[in-house]
Amino acid sequence: MTTAHPAYAQLRQVTPIAAVMLENNPGMMTLDGTNTWILRAPGREEIVVVDPGEADEEHLLRIAEVGPVALTLITHRHRDHTEGIDRFVGLTGSPVRAVDPQFRRHTDAGLPDGELIEEVGLAIRVLRTPGHTKDSTSFVIEGEGSVLTGDTILGRGTTVLDSTDGDLGDYLSSLRSLIDLGAGRTVLPGHGPDLPDLQSVAQAYLAHREERLDQVRAALETLGHDASVRQVVEHVYSDVDRKLWPVAEQSVRVQLDYLRR
Repeated sequence: MTTAHPAYAQLRQVTPIAAVMLENNPGMMTLDGTNTWILRAPGREEIVVVDPGEADEEHLLRIAEVGPVALTLITHRHRDHTEGIDRFVGLTGSPVRAVDPQFRRHTDAGLPDGELIEEVGLAIRVLRTPGHTKDSTSFVIEGEGSVLTGDTILGRGTTVLDSTDGDLGDYLSSLRSLIDLGAGRTVLPGHGPDLPDLQSVAQAYLAHREERLDQVRAALETLGHDASVRQVVEHVYSDVDRKLWPVAEQSVRVQLDYLRR
């Protein structure tokens, strides 16, 4: 295993079951691009695909050419993970399972927490991990113990919670659920490089969130409990490049919602 990203358009084997193809859609929120994960049991031809990505024809064709697609799974609703669904289904005929019904294709099945999906020699446990978005879901590959975390945990940096349906209370609970899976599990994230130990990464994420919450609480004590999002950002993120303040505002808004309940 390596923590360096593959070049675009190249399939890189990360674990005996999981390989990744990086989409060429880099950006502030996507890091180097979206990771499309391809799962295949040893000795099998068919694959399970997680997050086909954006509507990038070349990327979707490359994934479709890896092998017959028995099933496609979606970690969450954001367009950099879902925009290419219809074209991908057109290329492969794959059913698509997602928490949000608008992304399901050729099946009515959602992703209930704890379900064991047994497909083409694979056993994939559904672990609902809301917080980044309401529908965020992780997948535990049974047998080898690696975990596909979507945007709940990234390969580098920290996750921004969606301002429309992100929830910090849910997110903190999701991090604790990932910690409870135990040590030594490989992180297979939606963006950024794979990481060797999910438990330690989730613990670091949790500590970071709790530290930021303490800073926001302290800011409210100084500024007053009716302080605006912008005032809190200026107080807490004074040492951060102002270009990143719009992203910080999104995080602070979620934190204030959590603290003001």
